[in-house]
Amino acid sequence: MAEATPPRGKMRFRRNAASFPGNLHLVLVLRPTSFLQRTFTDIGFRFSQEDFMLKLPVVMLSSVSDLLTYIDDKQLTPELGGTLQYCHSEWIIFRNAIENFALTVKDMAQMLQSFGTELAETELPDDIPSIEEILAIRSERYHLLKNDITAVTKEGKILLTNLEVPDTGDAVSSRLEHHQQISGDWQTINKLLTQVHDMEIAFDGFWEKHQLKMEQYLQLWKFEQDFQELVSEVELLLNQQAELADVTGNIAQVKQKIKKLESLDENSQDLLAKTRFVILHGHRLAASHHYALDLICQRCNELRYLSDILVNEIKAKRIQLSRTFKMHKLLQQARQCCDEGECLLANQEIEKFQSKEDAQKALQDIENFLEMAVPFINYDPETLQYEFDVILSPELKVQMQTVQLKLENIRSIFENQQAGFRSLTDKHVRPIPFVVPASDNLIGSRPPYFSSKQVGVGYSFFQACKLFSKGKKTWRQNQSNLKIEVVHDCREKRSSAQSSSLDNDNSLDVLKNHVLNELIQTERVYVRELFTVLLGYRAEMDNPEMFDLMPPLLRNKKDVLFGNMAEIYEFHNNIFMSSLENCIDAPERVGPCFLERKDDFQMYAKYCQNKPRSETIWKKYSECAFFQECQRKLKHRLGLDSYLLKPVQRITKYQLLLKELLKYSKDCEGSVQLKEALDTMLDLLKSVNDSMHQIAINGYIGNLNELGKMITQGAFSVWTGHKKGATKMKDFARFKPMQRHLFLYEKAIVFCKRRVESGEGSDKYPSYSFKHCLKMDEVGITEYVKGDNRKFEIWYAGKEEVYIVQAANVDVKMTWLKEIRNILLKQQELMTVKKREQHNQLTEQNHLSSQRNDERQRGAFIGTEETDLEHTSAMVEVGEAIASVRAEANTVWTEISSPTEISDEPDEWPSNYFYSSYDDNEEEERPLMRPVSEMAVLF
Repeated sequence: MAEATPPRGKMRFRRNAASFPGNLHLVLVLRPTSFLQRTFTDIGFRFSQEDFMLKLPVVMLSSVSDLLTYIDDKQLTPELGGTLQYCHSEWIIFRNAIENFALTVKDMAQMLQSFGTELAETELPDDIPSIEEILAIRSERYHLLKNDITAVTKEGKILLTNLEVPDTGDAVSSRLEHHQQISGDWQTINKLLTQVHDMEIAFDGFWEKHQLKMEQYLQLWKFEQDFQELVSEVELLLNQQAELADVTGNIAQVKQKIKKLESLDENSQDLLAKTRFVILHGHRLAASHHYALDLICQRCNELRYLSDILVNEIKAKRIQLSRTFKMHKLLQQARQCCDEGECLLANQEIEKFQSKEDAQKALQDIENFLEMAVPFINYDPETLQYEFDVILSPELKVQMQTVQLKLENIRSIFENQQAGFRSLTDKHVRPIPFVVPASDNLIGSRPPYFSSKQVGVGYSFFQACKLFSKGKKTWRQNQSNLKIEVVHDCREKRSSAQSSSLDNDNSLDVLKNHVLNELIQTERVYVRELFTVLLGYRAEMDNPEMFDLMPPLLRNKKDVLFGNMAEIYEFHNNIFMSSLENCIDAPERVGPCFLERKDDFQMYAKYCQNKPRSETIWKKYSECAFFQECQRKLKHRLGLDSYLLKPVQRITKYQLLLKELLKYSKDCEGSVQLKEALDTMLDLLKSVNDSMHQIAINGYIGNLNELGKMITQGAFSVWTGHKKGATKMKDFARFKPMQRHLFLYEKAIVFCKRRVESGEGSDKYPSYSFKHCLKMDEVGITEYVKGDNRKFEIWYAGKEEVYIVQAANVDVKMTWLKEIRNILLKQQELMTVKKREQHNQLTEQNHLSSQRNDERQRGAFIGTEETDLEHTSAMVEVGEAIASVRAEANTVWTEISSPTEISDEPDEWPSNYFYSSYDDNEEEERPLMRPVSEMAVLF
């Protein structure tokens, strides 16, 4: 419809054309009814014809009826001559409602998507209260969104209902027209409702899965919490039962441990019931298709495994404590048996044996006691060892051995009394006053060295008791005091003396065998301890699983920490221990066993020299987790440092055992070799000790090993000076002595100063600063210096340098003088032999030269014979020269052996003395020892 003014109509037309959703094919323009408006409309469209006519046709209509020519009347409203019922305001209301509903559906979809993203991306907490809180919050939000979806669906259904035509008579005639009008809006609303329904179904499915997962997650955490609590309680009970592992103590303590174990068992039953309930709950979770099925099954298996361990440990501990209690009960009964036996011995007074009937009654009492004591005395050693070996601690073994020895002694006494009482019943004799030893002497007569604590570990209850037969010796000694007033032949006296001598020999054999058994048993223990350390510590340093517990700097210190312990173990395990075991029935072989392998024991010197470095590493890393874990696995009460000290302790133990073995082997076969073995081990200890001092020398330029073997070493007070011109030796006394540590080698004497260092271990491993060195081929000595018999003189290079040395005592001084004399004598002998050989070589060369000239005239055979004769003659001369030197030296030692025999006058000293004494109060020098290089060779 055209406007009154064409420009306004044209603008509206353009807006409608732009917003129209379809394509325009025809424009119908209805002219106004008034003349002026129609005229202006015609003019306006004529001038603006190019705007429309070029794009689409425009038809000018004169009246409303002309619209029916182009448009059906059913599509026109009544004011335009049609029959279409249309309300524009109603259409606007429906249109706004549809658009708002579509926007609401869009917002709902975004809210659901945002909620799903939040649930998927939010990290779940790791504690049960937080999980329950999050689950409650999310459930609440789900219900709110669910209510919003329901409200939107209800709104859409109401809107859809309003778009439907009422089912009335008038509406039936126009149903088709109305359906055509609202079909588009109804389809839009229906489509939106379908989308809302689909979103609701998807949202419900998502929430159901999420809620199930959250509930399973919460169930898993509750199950894990129950699992951890049960594991802690089981481990606590295991630790409590492990504290009952010590089976030492008396019977009351063992009984108390059994009560604790029973209480522990009751607590374990409640705990095992909880464990079974948690395992059942885990099986239910697994049956409900829990997402953590594998983890739940693993936890159930762990609980079942820990429960089995707890049950088995308590069962084993109950058996162990029961056997220990049984062992203590047997010991208690055995002690009571001993007490009854001693009481019976004490009550057997002489007055009661005046008649045959009294003797028979006493004999019956003894037989009754022995019958009662049979179960304790005649116990099978192998059965006892098999039954109680697991629980036998060293303390328990000592108690068993002590009680059994006491029973054995009492039985021996009663058997002898039985013999005496039987003789009384068979003959008419006067009473026999028995001398009964005190109960303390029954087992207290053994030497302290063979205390019950030193019995071999591998010996059984009764086998060890046979070694402790010193009590029998006491009975035999007391038995000799029995006064049987019956006249017999004198042969009984001789047999009694022979029996006493035989008993004494048997006692020495028993003691000797005991020392030998201790040597072998301690050797086995020593080898086993070395093996444990090498396997449990040294080998574990190469275990990759232990690297995390080990500091990186410690991994490469294995050889320093353990030294050559592996070499020592191989020697003892493969060679020495088997050799000692072969001596178990032949004590005379012990000496050769040590002597044949004395060179192998030098490996201990290497171990001891490395010990300071080893202890330094141990002090630095002793607190690391690696050593603690190894100690825990080995169940050692002592740390590694105690076991690293075992080789040092063992090498010092040998000489003690050999000394004790020699004590009981005097005038026996192999005693000479045993004495040599003892001396060898003592020399080895001295050598090891000297080597420990040698490695502490600092500042020496060169190799100390080039000086030869170290002979001895010690601390001395030293006065030093240079003997030049008219300087007198007595001036040395004016100076304060220097404290020096001297080392005597085969080729030199080394002077050092001991360094005083503060801190731990400074006394254990001393340190020495090198001062100077005297070569032995230019050294001389003066044995006696007036003023103190502990002093002697060492001079060097023709007395250009003189050292007065004061020892700690005379014995040390004489030892040093003896060793220095031996070294100088050997040098003199070597020098004599060397010069003799040079002389012989010159003689032989001259002889060969003349022989070549003579060979032209004589046969080769004669020349060869003369050469052999000459060589033999030369060797005889060398031997005579050596013997002459030794004889001369021996004469000198004899002449100066006592300082009281030395003349104070210089004229009385022989001019050819090898050694001389010096008096620092004399004004003139006396003949002193000359260096070897300046000695004249005697032919």
